[in-house]
Amino acid sequence: MSYVDPQVITDYARDGAVVIRGCFTPEQVELVRAGIDRNLADPGPLVAVASDESDRGRFIEDFCNWQRIPEYERFIRTSPAATIARDLMQSDHARLYHDHLLVKEAKTRQRTPWHQDQPYYNVEGRQNVSMWMPLDDVPLESTLEFIAGSHLGPWLMPRTFRDEQAKWFPEGSLGELPRIDDDRDAYPILGWALQPGDAVWFHMLTLHGAGGSQGLRRAFSVRFLGDDMVHAPRAWRTSPEFAGLIDEVPAGAPMDHPLFPVLV
Repeated sequence: MSYVDPQVITDYARDGAVVIRGCFTPEQVELVRAGIDRNLADPGPLVAVASDESDRGRFIEDFCNWQRIPEYERFIRTSPAATIARDLMQSDHARLYHDHLLVKEAKTRQRTPWHQDQPYYNVEGRQNVSMWMPLDDVPLESTLEFIAGSHLGPWLMPRTFRDEQAKWFPEGSLGELPRIDDDRDAYPILGWALQPGDAVWFHMLTLHGAGGSQGLRRAFSVRFLGDDMVHAPRAWRTSPEFAGLIDEVPAGAPMDHPLFPVLV
């Protein structure tokens, strides 16, 4: 029996991004909020500031903290997130890939540029989904936006967010990202105002981006892998990096490792 409305599953397969309203209870939201407080007070080794020093606010990211932040682990294991992910992926199982904290402080000007996540990762396959849940009200001007159907197209050149350098693939080896904001009406852009309890769910190849934020915008993301996802070691440093994983999980093998538990 599916936890997710069949139409939402169809929409996800077609568009690569959907919103599910009220999928988490106030108690589950508070659990993640407590985890974020703990995380910000004690950042992990992968913490980074993605905004420029001249920005009035800061865009803070941190990765892979579920093993040391008990609130994160409890949410990941006990909320319906993994079951929703399994249904959207049309997979028999859902495996945890990693958690990702994203905080834009009030007055942060830094955009999250349009990009695909897949080129930054060390996995390959089609059955995957990322959950992005806000801990604050998110107006349309600050929300995550998606290009509907872009997950069905090719990989596009990943570039560094601040200076647009091609650090991962040689120049010219992948197609260039279109200048979406120069002609927004030409693209099928999806985006929703959100409140705590809501979440957006999107494929790792779906083009997405977000504006800055006038108010505090705390978000927690969890990435999930389905049955066909396998390890794809890269010649570059992935985001996040899983140093030494090639010694434990061969290339082309399922991500069968304690860092990536099967949740449902």
